[in-house]
Amino acid sequence: MGKQLDSITPELMEFISEQKLFFVGTAAADGRVNVSPKGTDSFRVIDGNKIIWLNLTGSGNETAAHLLKNTRMTIMFCAFEGKPMILRLYGQARIFHVRDQEFQDYISYFPENTGSRQIIEMSVDLVQTSCGFAVPFMDYKAERETLNSWSNKQGKEGIAQYWENRNTKSIDGFETNILQD
Repeated sequence: MGKQLDSITPELMEFISEQKLFFVGTAAADGRVNVSPKGTDSFRVIDGNKIIWLNLTGSGNETAAHLLKNTRMTIMFCAFEGKPMILRLYGQARIFHVRDQEFQDYISYFPENTGSRQIIEMSVDLVQTSCGFAVPFMDYKAERETLNSWSNKQGKEGIAQYWENRNTKSIDGFETNILQD
């Protein structure tokens, strides 16, 4: 059954390291709630109360816009194989862009990726596990290479242009500050 903890235990760190998919939830005070699936090798546990994840270039930039309005964030993992479990991490997050020193400090935690857009740092204040009895079994086949191939084809200049065209505002019109100095 479910538990609430003050920090991520070593056992939960191991569980996280085995997951291929996680979900990020954010919301401003008004507008839409955003839940985004995330994959690839983009998540790191720094310690029991701090995580970082690499946010890759995508069609929207909702997380960035929401975090500028409200720093709360939830991350959820589900066990799709093995013992059933759902793991949620709750906390306050900060967003770092390529121009920020913190981005430069953290980027070495991740494999090089042309589409690297932001790094999110979250201070975890609550860890919750729940049963996951209704989560289906699903087999992992492989990473999709579509996003990485697209990013590489665009190159750094093409990615910057894409950010300008598609990533400066959320679907609710909130600024993302992706291009600000």
